[in-house]
Amino acid sequence: METPAAYQHCEHIVRTRARNFSYGIRLLPPPKRQALSAVYALARRIDDIGDGDGPAEVRLAQLADTRGRLGGLAASSPSSSGDPVLIALADAARRYPIPLDAFAELIDGCEADVRGNSYKTIDDLVHYCRNVAGSVGRLSLGIFGAGDMATAAPLADALGVALQLTNILRDIREDRLNGRVYLPAEDLERFDCALNLETDPPERVGALVRFEAERAREWYDRGLGLLPMLDRRSAACTGAMSGIYRRLLERIAADPLTAVSTRMSLPPWEKALVAVRALSGAGR
Repeated sequence: METPAAYQHCEHIVRTRARNFSYGIRLLPPPKRQALSAVYALARRIDDIGDGDGPAEVRLAQLADTRGRLGGLAASSPSSSGDPVLIALADAARRYPIPLDAFAELIDGCEADVRGNSYKTIDDLVHYCRNVAGSVGRLSLGIFGAGDMATAAPLADALGVALQLTNILRDIREDRLNGRVYLPAEDLERFDCALNLETDPPERVGALVRFEAERAREWYDRGLGLLPMLDRRSAACTGAMSGIYRRLLERIAADPLTAVSTRMSLPPWEKALVAVRALSGAGR
């Protein structure tokens, strides 16, 4: 497969699968949009393996195979494999300093999902969030670029943690039905809450969700320090992505009982509005 067609394949994945990220990615100039689409396409594939419903040993083998393919990406030409995602990613990595080793951290996090890991402390959960989302922030930063990458990388990582904590709060009900609870055991104990609306007093559920939302806000406050370090279009992309998730977080915090009983989301018009405001606010 030729490289342009490989990029088109990745951009199609973004349009059809990135319900929130696509609003930011489309604000980038074409070369960066293509490169970030390639990063997202592989991250989506890894995440889909981790979230799949097949036997755990099969999914772990698939993740190991993906890890091995990434390890040989720089040493061989992926064009012979016919894999459009790897073809596009290899080209993107030649054009931008993408830290491909961050994909290994994403795979580590997805392996934890397959094994059904739970988290005792907030530090344990933050480590998981850095793996599955901070890694994507650092991969994206390789495409965005920044004058001081050493300072920018931890901020991109923090923004990833903020987004993942928002995801966890959004998906409480879905994860609970699948037998998963991501919130730290120490927090459940602190609020004497099992995230079960049939048995937990509503005030405890609400207090727990608002407590976790405040933690996520602190990560947003830290991570958004990245925006002034980026060029206008990259800042708009990042601002749109984070703005959509932050609006979602505020909706969850305002109505925690609904958040626990259903999966909250923003309507497309509101996401588009956030993206437009991010682009207009990124002018410097």
